Amino acid sequence: MLDTRLTEEQQSLRKTVEAFAREVVAPVAAYHDATKTFPYEVVRGMADMGLFGLPFPEEYGGMGGDYFALCLALEELARVDQSVAITLEAAVSLGAMPVFRFGTEEQKQQWLPSMCAGEALGAFGLTEPGAGSDAGGTRTTARLEDGQWVINGSKAFITNSGTDITTLVTVTAVTGETASGKKEISSILVPVPTPGFTAEPPYNKVGWNASDTHPLTFEDVRVPEANLLGPRGRGYANFLHILDEGRIAISALAVGAAQGCVDESVKYAKEREAFGRPIGQNQAIAFKIARMEARAHAARTAYYDAAAKMLAGLPFKKEAAIAKLVSSEAAMDNARDATQVHGGYGFMNEYPVARQYRDSKILEIGEGTSEVQLMLVARELGL
Repeated sequence: MLDTRLTEEQQSLRKTVEAFAREVVAPVAAYHDATKTFPYEVVRGMADMGLFGLPFPEEYGGMGGDYFALCLALEELARVDQSVAITLEAAVSLGAMPVFRFGTEEQKQQWLPSMCAGEALGAFGLTEPGAGSDAGGTRTTARLEDGQWVINGSKAFITNSGTDITTLVTVTAVTGETASGKKEISSILVPVPTPGFTAEPPYNKVGWNASDTHPLTFEDVRVPEANLLGPRGRGYANFLHILDEGRIAISALAVGAAQGCVDESVKYAKEREAFGRPIGQNQAIAFKIARMEARAHAARTAYYDAAAKMLAGLPFKKEAAIAKLVSSEAAMDNARDATQVHGGYGFMNEYPVARQYRDSKILEIGEGTSEVQLMLVARELGL
Protein backbone atom coordinates (compact mmCIF):
# COMPACT_ATOMS: atom_id res chain seq x y z
CA MET A 1 0.00 0.00 0.00
CA LEU A 2 1.27 3.47 -0.87
CA ASP A 3 2.28 5.41 2.23
CA THR A 4 1.69 9.10 1.58
CA ARG A 5 2.91 10.22 4.99
CA LEU A 6 5.97 12.45 4.86
CA THR A 7 9.00 11.79 7.00
CA GLU A 8 10.15 14.45 9.46
CA GLU A 9 12.89 15.48 7.03
CA GLN A 10 10.40 15.76 4.16
CA GLN A 11 7.99 17.75 6.32
CA SER A 12 10.81 20.10 7.29
CA LEU A 13 11.75 20.65 3.65
CA ARG A 14 8.15 21.27 2.66
CA LYS A 15 7.62 23.81 5.46
CA THR A 16 10.89 25.59 4.68
CA VAL A 17 10.04 25.96 1.00
CA GLU A 18 6.45 26.93 1.87
CA ALA A 19 7.76 29.78 4.05
CA PHE A 20 10.21 30.87 1.34
CA ALA A 21 7.43 30.85 -1.26
CA ARG A 22 5.14 32.90 0.96
CA GLU A 23 7.72 35.39 2.24
CA VAL A 24 10.10 35.78 -0.73
CA VAL A 25 8.43 34.56 -3.92
CA ALA A 26 4.84 35.75 -3.51
CA PRO A 27 5.61 39.46 -2.84
CA VAL A 28 7.49 39.86 -6.16
CA ALA A 29 5.56 37.39 -8.35
CA ALA A 30 3.11 39.93 -9.75
CA TYR A 31 5.91 42.39 -10.54
CA HIS A 32 8.01 39.91 -12.48
CA ASP A 33 4.90 38.63 -14.27
CA ALA A 34 3.84 42.11 -15.32
CA THR A 35 7.32 43.22 -16.37
CA LYS A 36 8.24 39.83 -17.84
CA THR A 37 11.56 39.87 -15.99
CA PHE A 38 13.58 36.92 -14.73
CA PRO A 39 13.59 36.79 -10.90
CA TYR A 40 17.34 36.62 -10.29
CA GLU A 41 16.95 37.52 -6.62
CA VAL A 42 14.53 34.65 -6.08
CA VAL A 43 16.85 32.25 -7.91
CA ARG A 44 19.68 33.32 -5.62
CA GLY A 45 17.47 32.59 -2.64
CA MET A 46 16.65 29.13 -3.94
CA ALA A 47 20.35 28.54 -4.57
CA ASP A 48 21.21 29.53 -1.00
CA MET A 49 18.66 26.97 0.22
CA GLY A 50 20.26 24.23 -1.87
CA LEU A 51 17.15 23.60 -3.95
CA PHE A 52 19.07 23.24 -7.23
CA GLY A 53 21.12 20.43 -5.73
CA LEU A 54 18.30 18.56 -3.99
CA PRO A 55 18.37 15.22 -5.89
CA PHE A 56 22.11 15.04 -6.53
CA PRO A 57 24.89 13.37 -4.52
CA GLU A 58 27.07 15.49 -2.27
CA GLU A 59 30.16 14.54 -4.28
CA TYR A 60 28.89 16.78 -7.09
CA GLY A 61 27.83 19.60 -4.77
CA GLY A 62 24.29 18.30 -4.29
CA MET A 63 22.22 17.92 -1.16
CA GLY A 64 22.13 14.12 -1.22
CA GLY A 65 18.33 13.99 -1.45
CA ASP A 66 16.12 12.35 -4.03
CA TYR A 67 13.70 13.21 -6.82
CA PHE A 68 10.73 13.25 -4.46
CA ALA A 69 12.39 16.01 -2.43
CA LEU A 70 12.55 18.08 -5.61
CA CYS A 71 8.86 17.40 -6.23
CA LEU A 72 7.91 18.61 -2.75
CA ALA A 73 9.79 21.85 -3.34
CA LEU A 74 8.19 22.36 -6.75
CA GLU A 75 4.71 21.87 -5.34
CA GLU A 76 5.20 24.54 -2.69
CA LEU A 77 6.73 27.05 -5.09
CA ALA A 78 3.97 26.57 -7.68
CA ARG A 79 1.29 27.35 -5.10
CA VAL A 80 2.34 30.99 -5.44
CA ASP A 81 4.28 31.26 -8.72
CA GLN A 82 4.60 28.75 -11.53
CA SER A 83 7.35 30.75 -13.26
CA VAL A 84 9.69 30.29 -10.32
CA ALA A 85 8.74 26.62 -10.04
CA ILE A 86 9.38 25.87 -13.71
CA THR A 87 12.73 27.67 -13.50
CA LEU A 88 13.79 25.22 -10.79
CA GLU A 89 12.20 22.20 -12.48
CA ALA A 90 13.86 22.85 -15.84
CA ALA A 91 17.23 23.64 -14.25
CA VAL A 92 17.27 20.39 -12.29
CA SER A 93 15.34 17.74 -14.20
CA LEU A 94 16.09 19.02 -17.71
CA GLY A 95 19.34 20.94 -17.31
CA ALA A 96 21.45 19.04 -14.78
CA MET A 97 19.80 15.60 -14.73
CA PRO A 98 20.89 14.53 -18.25
CA VAL A 99 24.51 15.22 -17.29
CA PHE A 100 24.08 13.25 -14.07
CA ARG A 101 22.29 10.32 -15.70
CA PHE A 102 24.36 9.96 -18.87
CA GLY A 103 27.51 12.04 -18.55
CA THR A 104 31.06 10.82 -18.11
CA GLU A 105 32.73 11.38 -14.76
CA GLU A 106 34.67 14.25 -16.30
CA GLN A 107 31.47 15.86 -17.60
CA LYS A 108 29.81 15.51 -14.21
CA GLN A 109 32.75 17.09 -12.41
CA GLN A 110 32.86 19.91 -14.92
CA TRP A 111 29.18 20.89 -15.00
CA LEU A 112 27.27 19.61 -11.98
CA PRO A 113 28.88 21.54 -9.07
CA SER A 114 27.95 24.98 -10.46
CA MET A 115 24.46 23.81 -11.45
CA CYS A 116 23.85 22.18 -8.07
CA ALA A 117 24.92 25.44 -6.43
CA GLY A 118 22.42 27.41 -8.52
CA GLU A 119 25.26 29.51 -9.89
CA ALA A 120 24.68 28.21 -13.42
CA LEU A 121 21.63 27.04 -15.32
CA GLY A 122 21.45 24.32 -17.92
CA ALA A 123 18.84 23.99 -20.65
CA PHE A 124 17.34 21.03 -22.52
CA GLY A 125 17.23 21.55 -26.29
CA LEU A 126 14.86 18.95 -27.68
CA THR A 127 11.81 20.67 -29.20
CA GLU A 128 12.12 22.19 -32.68
CA PRO A 129 9.77 24.41 -34.72
CA GLY A 130 8.66 21.35 -36.70
CA ALA A 131 9.27 18.67 -34.09
CA GLY A 132 7.30 19.05 -30.88
CA SER A 133 5.38 15.94 -29.89
CA ASP A 134 7.17 14.20 -32.77
CA ALA A 135 10.61 14.55 -31.18
CA GLY A 136 11.91 11.93 -33.61
CA GLY A 137 11.40 14.50 -36.35
CA THR A 138 14.58 16.30 -35.28
CA ARG A 139 16.25 18.22 -38.11
CA THR A 140 19.15 19.80 -36.24
CA THR A 141 22.33 18.10 -37.44
CA ALA A 142 25.81 17.52 -36.04
CA ARG A 143 28.72 16.19 -38.07
CA LEU A 144 32.21 15.29 -36.92
CA GLU A 145 34.95 17.39 -38.45
CA ASP A 146 38.56 17.48 -37.22
CA GLY A 147 37.66 16.20 -33.77
CA GLN A 148 34.72 18.59 -33.33
CA TRP A 149 30.96 18.41 -33.64
CA VAL A 150 29.66 21.01 -36.08
CA ILE A 151 26.03 21.75 -35.20
CA ASN A 152 23.41 23.42 -37.41
CA GLY A 153 19.72 23.85 -36.77
CA SER A 154 17.20 25.42 -34.45
CA LYS A 155 15.28 24.67 -31.26
CA ALA A 156 12.03 26.14 -29.93
CA PHE A 157 10.48 26.91 -26.54
CA ILE A 158 13.67 26.24 -24.56
CA THR A 159 13.47 27.17 -20.87
CA ASN A 160 16.43 28.78 -19.04
CA SER A 161 18.32 29.12 -22.32
CA GLY A 162 19.02 32.86 -22.33
CA THR A 163 19.60 34.02 -18.75
CA ASP A 164 22.75 35.74 -17.54
CA ILE A 165 23.69 32.55 -15.69
CA THR A 166 22.92 30.02 -18.45
CA THR A 167 26.13 28.08 -19.08
CA LEU A 168 25.05 24.93 -20.88
CA VAL A 169 22.51 23.75 -23.44
CA THR A 170 22.20 20.04 -24.18
CA VAL A 171 20.87 19.53 -27.70
CA THR A 172 19.63 16.57 -29.67
CA ALA A 173 20.94 16.38 -33.21
CA VAL A 174 20.97 13.97 -36.11
CA THR A 175 24.49 12.53 -36.27
CA GLY A 176 23.97 9.95 -39.01
CA GLU A 177 21.77 6.99 -39.95
CA THR A 178 21.15 3.68 -38.24
CA ALA A 179 21.63 0.36 -39.99
CA SER A 180 17.91 0.36 -40.75
CA GLY A 181 18.10 3.79 -42.39
CA LYS A 182 16.49 5.73 -39.54
CA LYS A 183 17.88 8.90 -38.04
CA GLU A 184 20.69 8.43 -35.58
CA ILE A 185 19.99 11.02 -32.87
CA SER A 186 22.64 11.91 -30.32
CA SER A 187 22.84 14.49 -27.54
CA ILE A 188 25.66 17.01 -27.34
CA LEU A 189 26.71 19.51 -24.68
CA VAL A 190 27.01 23.08 -25.94
CA PRO A 191 28.65 25.53 -23.52
CA VAL A 192 27.31 29.07 -23.38
CA PRO A 193 28.67 31.19 -24.95
CA THR A 194 29.91 29.36 -28.03
CA PRO A 195 30.39 31.08 -31.42
CA GLY A 196 27.43 30.40 -33.70
CA PHE A 197 25.02 29.72 -30.85
CA THR A 198 22.30 32.36 -30.43
CA ALA A 199 19.46 32.60 -27.98
CA GLU A 200 16.96 34.60 -30.03
CA PRO A 201 14.71 37.26 -28.43
CA PRO A 202 12.35 35.79 -25.80
CA TYR A 203 8.82 34.75 -26.65
CA ASN A 204 5.80 36.92 -25.89
CA LYS A 205 3.90 34.31 -23.87
CA VAL A 206 0.41 34.00 -22.42
CA GLY A 207 1.81 32.86 -19.08
CA TRP A 208 5.00 31.85 -17.27
CA ASN A 209 6.08 35.41 -17.98
CA ALA A 210 8.90 35.41 -15.43
CA SER A 211 10.33 32.20 -16.87
CA ASP A 212 13.12 32.53 -19.44
CA THR A 213 12.11 30.96 -22.78
CA HIS A 214 13.82 31.41 -26.16
CA PRO A 215 14.11 29.95 -29.63
CA LEU A 216 17.70 28.90 -30.32
CA THR A 217 19.76 28.86 -33.49
CA PHE A 218 22.96 26.96 -34.23
CA GLU A 219 25.09 28.08 -37.16
CA ASP A 220 28.26 26.00 -37.54
CA VAL A 221 28.55 25.71 -33.76
CA ARG A 222 31.75 23.81 -32.98
CA VAL A 223 32.27 21.86 -29.76
CA PRO A 224 34.78 19.11 -28.90
CA GLU A 225 33.96 15.53 -29.85
CA ALA A 226 34.17 14.74 -26.11
CA ASN A 227 31.01 16.83 -25.57
CA LEU A 228 28.89 13.92 -26.76
CA LEU A 229 26.54 13.09 -23.88
CA GLY A 230 26.02 9.37 -23.54
CA PRO A 231 26.61 6.88 -26.37
CA ARG A 232 26.30 8.07 -29.94
CA GLY A 233 22.82 7.33 -31.26
CA ARG A 234 21.24 7.13 -27.79
CA GLY A 235 20.29 10.79 -27.52
CA TYR A 236 16.63 10.33 -28.36
CA ALA A 237 16.16 7.31 -26.08
CA ASN A 238 18.00 8.99 -23.21
CA PHE A 239 15.95 12.16 -23.50
CA LEU A 240 12.74 10.13 -23.45
CA HIS A 241 13.89 8.69 -20.12
CA ILE A 242 14.55 12.20 -18.85
CA LEU A 243 11.04 13.21 -19.95
CA ASP A 244 9.50 10.27 -18.09
CA GLU A 245 11.12 11.51 -14.88
CA GLY A 246 10.35 15.12 -15.70
CA ARG A 247 6.64 14.37 -15.98
CA ILE A 248 6.58 13.52 -12.29
CA ALA A 249 8.21 16.85 -11.49
CA ILE A 250 5.78 18.73 -13.74
CA SER A 251 2.94 16.86 -12.06
CA ALA A 252 4.14 18.10 -8.67
CA LEU A 253 4.28 21.63 -10.06
CA ALA A 254 0.74 21.28 -11.42
CA VAL A 255 -0.51 20.00 -8.07
CA GLY A 256 0.98 23.08 -6.43
CA ALA A 257 -0.84 25.30 -8.91
CA ALA A 258 -4.11 23.45 -8.27
CA GLN A 259 -3.64 23.74 -4.51
CA GLY A 260 -2.76 27.42 -4.80
CA CYS A 261 -6.11 28.01 -6.49
CA VAL A 262 -7.82 26.28 -3.57
CA ASP A 263 -5.89 28.43 -1.08
CA GLU A 264 -6.89 31.68 -2.76
CA SER A 265 -10.50 30.61 -3.25
CA VAL A 266 -10.97 29.62 0.40
CA LYS A 267 -9.47 32.92 1.52
CA TYR A 268 -11.65 34.95 -0.86
CA ALA A 269 -14.84 33.00 -0.09
CA LYS A 270 -14.42 33.75 3.62
CA GLU A 271 -13.76 37.46 3.11
CA ARG A 272 -16.06 38.38 0.22
CA GLU A 273 -19.63 39.11 1.25
CA ALA A 274 -22.72 39.17 -0.92
CA PHE A 275 -26.33 39.44 0.19
CA GLY A 276 -25.22 39.94 3.77
CA ARG A 277 -22.96 36.93 4.30
CA PRO A 278 -19.63 35.47 3.11
CA ILE A 279 -20.02 33.83 -0.28
CA GLY A 280 -18.40 30.65 1.10
CA GLN A 281 -21.61 30.01 3.04
CA ASN A 282 -23.40 29.49 -0.25
CA GLN A 283 -23.46 25.82 -1.16
CA ALA A 284 -22.72 26.52 -4.83
CA ILE A 285 -19.42 28.19 -3.89
CA ALA A 286 -18.55 25.75 -1.10
CA PHE A 287 -19.12 22.73 -3.33
CA LYS A 288 -17.09 24.24 -6.16
CA ILE A 289 -14.13 24.75 -3.83
CA ALA A 290 -14.59 21.28 -2.33
CA ARG A 291 -14.35 19.79 -5.80
CA MET A 292 -11.18 21.81 -6.41
CA GLU A 293 -9.66 20.34 -3.24
CA ALA A 294 -10.63 16.84 -4.37
CA ARG A 295 -8.86 17.36 -7.70
CA ALA A 296 -5.68 18.57 -6.01
CA HIS A 297 -5.72 15.66 -3.56
CA ALA A 298 -6.24 13.02 -6.24
CA ALA A 299 -3.51 14.52 -8.44
CA ARG A 300 -1.09 14.66 -5.51
CA THR A 301 -1.68 10.98 -4.79
CA ALA A 302 -0.95 10.21 -8.44
CA TYR A 303 2.44 11.91 -8.45
CA TYR A 304 3.35 10.45 -5.06
CA ASP A 305 2.66 7.00 -6.51
CA ALA A 306 4.72 7.64 -9.65
CA ALA A 307 7.62 9.01 -7.62
CA ALA A 308 7.52 6.04 -5.23
CA LYS A 309 7.74 3.58 -8.11
CA MET A 310 10.58 5.49 -9.76
CA LEU A 311 12.62 5.65 -6.56
CA ALA A 312 11.98 1.94 -5.92
CA GLY A 313 13.42 1.09 -9.32
CA LEU A 314 10.08 -0.17 -10.63
CA PRO A 315 8.55 0.61 -14.04
CA PHE A 316 6.87 4.01 -13.79
CA LYS A 317 6.20 5.22 -17.34
CA LYS A 318 2.43 4.66 -17.11
CA GLU A 319 2.16 6.15 -13.63
CA ALA A 320 4.18 9.21 -14.66
CA ALA A 321 1.94 9.75 -17.68
CA ILE A 322 -1.20 9.39 -15.56
CA ALA A 323 0.16 11.82 -12.97
CA LYS A 324 1.06 14.37 -15.64
CA LEU A 325 -2.37 14.01 -17.27
CA VAL A 326 -4.57 14.30 -14.18
CA SER A 327 -2.49 16.98 -12.44
CA SER A 328 -2.27 19.31 -15.43
CA GLU A 329 -6.00 18.99 -15.97
CA ALA A 330 -6.59 19.60 -12.25
CA ALA A 331 -4.51 22.77 -12.42
CA MET A 332 -6.41 24.09 -15.42
CA ASP A 333 -9.82 23.13 -14.04
CA ASN A 334 -9.02 24.64 -10.64
CA ALA A 335 -7.73 27.84 -12.21
CA ARG A 336 -10.95 28.20 -14.17
CA ASP A 337 -13.11 27.53 -11.11
CA ALA A 338 -11.02 29.84 -8.91
CA THR A 339 -11.49 32.62 -11.42
CA GLN A 340 -15.25 32.01 -11.31
CA VAL A 341 -15.26 32.10 -7.50
CA HIS A 342 -13.48 35.46 -7.62
CA GLY A 343 -15.95 36.83 -10.15
CA GLY A 344 -14.82 40.03 -11.84
CA TYR A 345 -11.80 40.26 -9.57
CA GLY A 346 -10.61 36.92 -10.92
CA PHE A 347 -10.17 38.62 -14.29
CA MET A 348 -7.83 41.22 -12.80
CA ASN A 349 -4.13 40.45 -12.99
CA GLU A 350 -3.41 41.71 -9.48
CA TYR A 351 -5.20 38.64 -8.13
CA PRO A 352 -3.05 35.47 -8.06
CA VAL A 353 -5.79 33.32 -9.59
CA ALA A 354 -5.63 35.34 -12.80
CA ARG A 355 -1.95 34.50 -13.11
CA GLN A 356 -2.64 30.84 -12.31
CA TYR A 357 -5.30 30.83 -15.03
CA ARG A 358 -2.85 32.11 -17.64
CA ASP A 359 0.02 29.96 -16.41
CA SER A 360 -1.81 26.65 -16.12
CA LYS A 361 -2.68 26.07 -19.76
CA ILE A 362 0.92 25.26 -20.71
CA LEU A 363 0.88 22.41 -18.18
CA GLU A 364 -1.40 20.50 -20.57
CA ILE A 365 1.13 21.06 -23.38
CA GLY A 366 4.73 21.16 -22.11
CA GLU A 367 6.78 17.97 -21.49
CA GLY A 368 4.22 15.98 -23.41
CA THR A 369 0.71 17.10 -24.27
CA SER A 370 -2.33 15.51 -22.66
CA GLU A 371 -2.82 13.61 -25.91
CA VAL A 372 0.70 12.21 -25.68
CA GLN A 373 0.05 11.09 -22.09
CA LEU A 374 -3.10 9.28 -23.21
CA MET A 375 -1.12 7.62 -25.99
CA LEU A 376 1.53 6.46 -23.51
CA VAL A 377 -1.07 5.04 -21.12
CA ALA A 378 -2.85 3.26 -23.98
CA ARG A 379 0.43 1.71 -25.11
CA GLU A 380 1.18 0.49 -21.59
CA LEU A 381 -2.25 -1.18 -21.63
CA GLY A 382 -1.28 -3.01 -24.82
CA LEU A 383 -3.51 -0.97 -27.11
